[in-house]
Amino acid sequence: MDMARNVPVTTGMAALETMAAELFDQIAAVSADGVGVSRPSYGDGETDAMGVLEAFAAEHGVSCRSDRAANAIFDLGTEDPDSYILVGSHMDSVPHGGNYDGLAGVIAGLLLLVDCRKNGLDPHLPVRVIALRGEESAWFGRACVGSRALAGELGPEDLKAPHRSTGRSLEACMKAVGADTAAIRRQELLLDFTKVRMFLEVHIEQGPVLVERGLPLAVVTGIRGNVRHRRIRCTGESGHSGTVPRWLRRDAVFAVSDLIMRLDEHWQTIQQHGGDLVVTVGMLHTDAEHDAMSRVPGEAEFSFEARSESDATLDAMASLLRSECEALEQARKVSFSFDPAIRSAPARCDSVVVDGLRAACRDVGFEDEAVASGAGHDASIFSNAGVPTGMIFVRNEYGSHNPREAMALDDFMAGYAVLRRFVQGCR
Repeated sequence: MDMARNVPVTTGMAALETMAAELFDQIAAVSADGVGVSRPSYGDGETDAMGVLEAFAAEHGVSCRSDRAANAIFDLGTEDPDSYILVGSHMDSVPHGGNYDGLAGVIAGLLLLVDCRKNGLDPHLPVRVIALRGEESAWFGRACVGSRALAGELGPEDLKAPHRSTGRSLEACMKAVGADTAAIRRQELLLDFTKVRMFLEVHIEQGPVLVERGLPLAVVTGIRGNVRHRRIRCTGESGHSGTVPRWLRRDAVFAVSDLIMRLDEHWQTIQQHGGDLVVTVGMLHTDAEHDAMSRVPGEAEFSFEARSESDATLDAMASLLRSECEALEQARKVSFSFDPAIRSAPARCDSVVVDGLRAACRDVGFEDEAVASGAGHDASIFSNAGVPTGMIFVRNEYGSHNPREAMALDDFMAGYAVLRRFVQGCR
């Protein structure tokens, strides 16, 4: 991939910014839930938001159709090309979520098509935009449903997953909006990935890094995979807090606390040696029915999650978790039991695409900051399917998956300017 230089990026930007603001407002209105927005995967809110985009596309001379997974595809009505750039993100949200998670990337792609149609932007490669359904796992316990369906990664068991509120199966919800569930059940490949020259996703950052660094955007180097245990149980022995001396105690809480501190030390060491890693114990509790201030806790349960761009680092942390538990079984006279580990592979962004996006940042006047993504994205499905993939993060305050998401429109347009510059230069 070659990059052309010195491409103007300012033509029509004010009008595009107005269009973006109106789209964000319209979709917020059709998916408002009284707290934030709710766009259930393969549900009404997601479909209503799709309708807003379809109407916008029709107004501005952009073609729209559904693929076999019921995702929306937008383009300029050209014949099926042998090679094209695919830009997009997801349309659904978590319950009572924010308006920008996912939606920002779809709107950025639509602006690109309008830019081509009305402002003379003429990329060397055709551009298509995809509005993906079902990225959030909150509704069916399955993430990236729309993109996994394209890659043949959903099977019969996935399709049985019940909706969190209605209990209706994922298969029934997908079928209701036109997805080819028979083909999905057979795990057919629903997209010719060999024709996708690259996949590009603009997305709000879902953490605080860009806010803390005072930067409007960054280029993503990769999407962290993870290894998880939802439930690990530490079993010791209950006793009277005043009568059991330290040397006879089998205190489950002290053992788990000791384990967490040891894992934190390993985390710090790996980072000091340049490794990418985040570690979380998101759930930790004792038996509420037997808890008492004067009782030595004999049992504790906790979750464990490690995320990294490196499979080797994930393997190391999984091994360290086990070895530290074994050591503490001897030191604290307790035992640990584990539920099955759940593993998600990391996805690397293509190095050539990353370099090109960083150059585009510099070309339009921004720092070329590079960060890892700790959250999962549809981009990982495309990357692991062999498609060269890149992501642009846009600054967002107050985190994500909550109604306080606060992406400034100026920052969004900065991300769009980088996307535009990069696409214009691709050959």
